[in-house]
Amino acid sequence: MLRFITLGPSGSNHEFVAGRYLEFHGLADASTVELVLDFDSAAQAVIRGDADYLLQVAVHPSTTETVAKYRKQLFVVDAFVSGSKDMAVVTRIDVERPTSLALQPATRDYVDTRGLELIPETSIASVADGLLAGKYESGLTYSSLAQDYPSRFRLDEVVGTVDDPWIIYGRQRLSEGQVVTWKDSPAGRAYQSKLKRAAG
Repeated sequence: MLRFITLGPSGSNHEFVAGRYLEFHGLADASTVELVLDFDSAAQAVIRGDADYLLQVAVHPSTTETVAKYRKQLFVVDAFVSGSKDMAVVTRIDVERPTSLALQPATRDYVDTRGLELIPETSIASVADGLLAGKYESGLTYSSLAQDYPSRFRLDEVVGTVDDPWIIYGRQRLSEGQVVTWKDSPAGRAYQSKLKRAAG
C-alpha cells in the first residue's frame, strides 16, 4: 500500500483532492490517506518513512516553508491542477449582518472582506466545524453546509469551485534538475492550438 498524508480534518479540501488524485492514477484501492492538522507534522512523517507521499495545495501559507525547510529531505515529485469543492460564504440564519468571517487565509481574496473581523482557521473544513459548533457567525467554507443544514445556515455569497495548483512530495528526487512536464498536457495543447491559429 502507498501511504499518502495531507491536511485534515476529515472532509477537508485536501482529503477531497487526494481522493481525486489517487482515483486518477488508479491508486484508490492501493493507497491510504492519513490526515494531520499541520504540514510540519506531515513533512516529518514522510521524512521518517511513516508516510510515502505528502499532498499540499500550493497556495497554502506554509507551502514556502515546506519547500525550503525540508529541501534536502523532501522533494517535489509531482504537481497538478484540481478544482476544489464548491465554496461559499455560509452564515448562521440567526445572524442578520455578520461582523466577522472565519476563513482559511489562502481563501481571503475569494470574497470582499472589507469591514469584517477575519478569523483564521486551519482549513476550509475546520471553518465548517466551527460554524456547526456555533463558534462563528459566518465563514468561507463548503456551500454544501447550507444545503445540508438549511434551517441553520444560508448562502450569502457563492464562490463556486476554484482551480488550485497542488504539489506531491516524496523522499526521492525524481526531476534530476530538469523540467518535468509533458508536451501533450492540456496547457501544451492550448499553446500549440494558439500558435496554429496565429500562423493560419
